[in-house]
Amino acid sequence: MLALRLNPDVESRLDSLAKATGRTKSFYAREAIMEHLEDIEDYYLAMERTKSGTQGIPLDEVEQRLGLAN
Repeated sequence: MLALRLNPDVESRLDSLAKATGRTKSFYAREAIMEHLEDIEDYYLAMERTKSGTQGIPLDEVEQRLGLAN
């Protein structure tokens, strides 16, 4: 279970979208979370690795390892 407080403008937009489409506000909140959760997780993982001093891998090496190099 999750409860969210949204600013009035966002709440109004979400309510209008739900009414216009016949979907619930929860449906759209769930869709938005699922769409962006992986990106947010990746961001925080990258930030933690940056703080820990872990050595990065150059893009050309990543491409080579994945067989994407030209």
